[in-house]
Amino acid sequence: MYLRRCYRSKDGKRHAYWALVQSYRTARGPRQRVVAWLGVMDERGRLGVRRSVQQQRQHQVELFEDQEPDWVEVDLKRVRVERSRKFGGVWLGRELMRQLGLDEFFARTLPQGREQVPWAVMAEELVLGRLCEPSSELHLAERFYEASALDDLLGVPAEKVNDDRLYRALDALLPHKQALEKHLKEKLGELFELDYDLLLYDVTSTYFEGEAANNPLAVRGYSRDHRPDCQQVNIALVVSRCGMPLGYEVFADSRNDATTVEQMVEHIEGLYGKANRIWVMDRGMVSEDNVEYLLEGGRRYIIGTAKNSLKKFERELMSEDWKQVHEGLEVRLVPAPGGKEVFILCRSAQRQAKEQAMHERFEKRIEDGLRKIAESCPTKRQQPGVIERRVGRLLGQNTRAAALFAVRVETDAVGSAQLRWTHLEAWREWARLSEGCYVLRNNVTDWAPEELWRAYIQLTEAEAAFRIQKSDLELRLVWHQRRDRVEAHILVCFLAYVLWKALAARCRQAGLGDEPRQVFQALAEISMVDVVLAARNGIEIRK
Repeated sequence: MYLRRCYRSKDGKRHAYWALVQSYRTARGPRQRVVAWLGVMDERGRLGVRRSVQQQRQHQVELFEDQEPDWVEVDLKRVRVERSRKFGGVWLGRELMRQLGLDEFFARTLPQGREQVPWAVMAEELVLGRLCEPSSELHLAERFYEASALDDLLGVPAEKVNDDRLYRALDALLPHKQALEKHLKEKLGELFELDYDLLLYDVTSTYFEGEAANNPLAVRGYSRDHRPDCQQVNIALVVSRCGMPLGYEVFADSRNDATTVEQMVEHIEGLYGKANRIWVMDRGMVSEDNVEYLLEGGRRYIIGTAKNSLKKFERELMSEDWKQVHEGLEVRLVPAPGGKEVFILCRSAQRQAKEQAMHERFEKRIEDGLRKIAESCPTKRQQPGVIERRVGRLLGQNTRAAALFAVRVETDAVGSAQLRWTHLEAWREWARLSEGCYVLRNNVTDWAPEELWRAYIQLTEAEAAFRIQKSDLELRLVWHQRRDRVEAHILVCFLAYVLWKALAARCRQAGLGDEPRQVFQALAEISMVDVVLAARNGIEIRK
């Protein structure tokens, strides 16, 4: 044991106090724990404590002898609390990590070397920081670690935590991505009895603020975050029926979603084997090559199709032979030629009302815009080329109803442009027939249409996973530029989301619903404080 000098700031002044600290060994290396807070002491008092400690080592038997207890009188008016630290959130996150065996996994796969702080501990800190207060590694090292109870829970002093050590922990963690995915799949299956018969696959993108010159995957492309000015990467995620994450991959943003299917399927099958699972994907994944690849491998699938595929089913749309799944939703089964596939027509009343309102809104915008352009022709003697470009921009901004209008730009006797347009009623009739309808393509012939539809609707779980990672866990990679650091950052976000879903599953088991955010926020309000008892003889006892 030894004496440690500690400091705190109060009223703009720096005050020192002393703590009696004991060193001990663990499997993760040496640790220290505070035996007693001794408050402010002069040199005489410190010598007395050292002498007592030495005597205790020599005569430990005296600890069990009957002795007169020492006591002091506490001044209740001077009792105060100090060093308030956030405790509830980090404790909950660490408990979830323990239940999932992540602490043991880190200790086993990230063995301690010559570093002062084990990489396993730093990996825990990265995941807990992303779950409790997502921000940069610099903020985690300089703000959150000291403001939370991680010092007490992990046994690492705040002065040992810095952003450089956190970045190096990212480098140590990344090579174990596949082993982590396998470990979590087994643990989650044991704890929550998950079904892996349905695999939901979706893709999203996330963008950078910097140039990302050292990351070949970062390019400009279609931005789901409405930031086409920034470089991005794509993240492909596979989740279970209930939204529990199973695996992910990072792709260049220049790749079309459909080109990622084969690689992602092989990645998941390499981790978990090729069982009789059903792959569920949205229409962005559809291509004839992908369908052929899935069929050749004997894989089952349910895939959404593009809106224009409805044209092939115009006769079936007019049929009255529809089956109601629930109020506001009807389905109709249409076998494909050859019998290998089945198409399911779906008609949603809610979606129909939404699409009809959109068509009416865009039709009105185009009508008003054309009228405004036509009124400007005789007053400003517009040239036909100018009018054509204005019409083109107007239709391009309102594509939902652009096909309803047949627009002609004519020239009068003096060379001035005149605008004429008519409505194509055939398009309007088709729009009314197809509004609210969509087609599902699948080769699952032993399921009822309503079961297939419900399986496809489960894709919302994958979409919800992206929303939580982008909002609650702040996935955006604003602080990382290198490819390996970006991939390690996404891995930490993936692990934090696993903890989030594990908490949601625990809430369901306890009858608390399926909203872990409220439970986490309630527990995060719990703080840890030091209680200072000021004795009347001038001694301060810190607990």
